[in-house]
Amino acid sequence: MKRNPKTVDEYLASVNSDHSKALQKIRETVHAVAPNAQECISYGIPAFRLNGRSLVFFGAWANHCAFYPGSSATLKKFRNELRDFQTSKGTIRFSPGNPLPVPLVRKLVKARIAENNNNNRSKP
Repeated sequence: MKRNPKTVDEYLASVNSDHSKALQKIRETVHAVAPNAQECISYGIPAFRLNGRSLVFFGAWANHCAFYPGSSATLKKFRNELRDFQTSKGTIRFSPGNPLPVPLVRKLVKARIAENNNNNRSKP
């Protein structure tokens, strides 16, 4: 994988094609759910920001891909739907052969948007 990509396209071009295809599907899904979200590279991996706040991240690793909702609360909320995937506090791991289902990615992104909106409302 190329170090320090500047864009999501550059990042995806640097990973193997199976990983890239799986991550591209996540990218398209995030854009569909949050068309105003801005792509960026954060912590060396693709990310989306919405209204100046981190929304979600994703990346490719040697033996898996990962989706990072950026919130352990979001992961807990969907733990039953994520039971077929390896999860940790802030990570969902999947393989290109067993990708995250698009409807689940949509739900996760919508939950993060709602969470970010609620956090914005609670700040003075």
